[in-house]
Amino acid sequence: MTQQGLNAYRRTEVQSRTPLELVVMLYDGALRFVAMAGDAMIRRDIPARRHATTRLLAIVSELQSTLDLERGGEVARSLDALYVYMTERIATAAVTSDPAPLDEVRRLLEMLRDAWQTIARGAAVDPVVAAGAVAAADTVALERVR
Repeated sequence: MTQQGLNAYRRTEVQSRTPLELVVMLYDGALRFVAMAGDAMIRRDIPARRHATTRLLAIVSELQSTLDLERGGEVARSLDALYVYMTERIATAAVTSDPAPLDEVRRLLEMLRDAWQTIARGAAVDPVVAAGAVAAADTVALERVR
């Protein structure tokens, strides 16, 4: 498949997803890049580390920028705090070339991804239940950070 064909396929895939599925796709991408960044650090591959770290930070930034802090209440504020924390840990890993902080980021991303996946699959169609699923993952993640 040509690069142009691949790009068209990706556009169609994104355009056919629900907003919740797009959030899950962002988490999947973040998990892919956190693994790539850690592997690049171990291999001492600076260009690969830079690329993966840059992409990871862009995804975390996108997730953070989509938060509605006014209407999202405590859940949105907690997610915002987690994204700030993840950004700090990613930066620490990049500066020190130590993949350990990325392991922590990966665990947080996995918990949040699983909660959003549950919601996206329709297991929590009630908005209150959906908010509860994310809040539960958020609470566990915050407790691990503290």
